[in-house]
Amino acid sequence: MATFRDMRVLEIVEDGSLTTDQKIAELRKIESEARGLQRAASESPMGDDDGWQDDLRQVRLALDKLGAKEPRKGAATL
Repeated sequence: MATFRDMRVLEIVEDGSLTTDQKIAELRKIESEARGLQRAASESPMGDDDGWQDDLRQVRLALDKLGAKEPRKGAATL
């Protein structure tokens, strides 16, 4: 079953009205949000599977498909 985030990623990738740079920018926003939620979930005493890893993988695959370069990672990234 596709999640809302999966559907949104697909919608962005297939949107003919957006340039590649615009698609990448939108996907980076989703990626950033998912990473923030993943960090928050990892600090919670709840379960080990935060559910965000698959969403991040889908965004990363879409970014790769669009030819986006991997962003530089700083000390605060997962």
